[in-house]
Amino acid sequence: MEKILLLTLETFRAAGGIQSMNRALANSLQGLSVKHNWIFDLYAYCDRKADLDARYLPKKSFSAFDKHKVKFVVQSIKKGLKADLIILTHINLSAIAWVIYLLNPKCRIWLVAHGVEVWRPLKLWKKSIWNICEHIICVSRFTQHKVIALHQASTDRCVVVNNILDPFLTLPESFYKPDHLLKRYQVKTTQKVIFTLTRISASEQFKGYDQVIRAISQLRKKRNDIKYILAGPYDEAEKERILQLVSDHDLNDNFLLTGYIDDQDLADHFLLADVFVLPSKKEGFGIVFIEAMAFGLPVICGNADGSIDAVRNPQMGTTVDPDDLEALEKAITQQLDRVLTIETRKGIQEQCLKYFNQELYMQTLERLIKNGTAS
Repeated sequence: MEKILLLTLETFRAAGGIQSMNRALANSLQGLSVKHNWIFDLYAYCDRKADLDARYLPKKSFSAFDKHKVKFVVQSIKKGLKADLIILTHINLSAIAWVIYLLNPKCRIWLVAHGVEVWRPLKLWKKSIWNICEHIICVSRFTQHKVIALHQASTDRCVVVNNILDPFLTLPESFYKPDHLLKRYQVKTTQKVIFTLTRISASEQFKGYDQVIRAISQLRKKRNDIKYILAGPYDEAEKERILQLVSDHDLNDNFLLTGYIDDQDLADHFLLADVFVLPSKKEGFGIVFIEAMAFGLPVICGNADGSIDAVRNPQMGTTVDPDDLEALEKAITQQLDRVLTIETRKGIQEQCLKYFNQELYMQTLERLIKNGTAS
């Protein structure tokens, strides 16, 4: 009987790509544990008990520590002494894994490597985790390459397992543009909507929305049927900078900055749009890309990071050099000129579900746990 302990910094308390995958991973491990009569527990450092979404796992399998570091460390080590498999969802949990490894050397240790947290030089106490991991679960080929190149991690231990859609994501029954959003944003039915969803922060300007604004300013010289909606939580300094950039490019009538959009409203924004554009340089994978495609929306993403794993074929979207403004403009033009019929959107959705579904994800996890190999 396998005893599995999943250690996370945050799972249910906040939104974000890593949190989303922590939930999907927890739910998948819970499903496998029920299937094989394994024992599974999730320990979350930042979460509170009330944060648990019981759709993902039962209360008995969830321990929340509300940022009580000492209690989290002590209880994790205590639990790890009896575990067969420890899965770390962030490299900052490495020290706990080392203590467990020293006290329980038969315990297998996995680390999930997402993106920027492992794309840079690391302190010795973090970097040494590569030596004791049975598997390093890289969410994209780009992250796998970075881990091997920067940290000399064993190629045999680095396994690419792409992120997946939230297992409880409600998919659209129709692909019509929502009337209430057309009215809210005063979008004409003849207009093409370009949509970007991301954190909007002065510290994360690598996301590429500046480039989208510049590309649209060039497109406006040829067509004026464009509405660019930039959504996501923002800090005030970055908001002011973006609005100034928009004004400088004479795009005030073509641009909307919405701020945070909740999950319920987000689905309708994907349906409103004609193309999703985020030419980022530092995405470990980019769950937002597969979410957009799950709603039948073609994507344009960067080709310099993990984003390329999301776009599996030309039907689903396009990858571009984030620094190549001409290439970005061309890609947007091609997508806007494309007739995005309901059948086209269904086709994109089908391709997305083919590659990024929970069934395939659980099968991969199952093989890794039982056989030590992903294939």
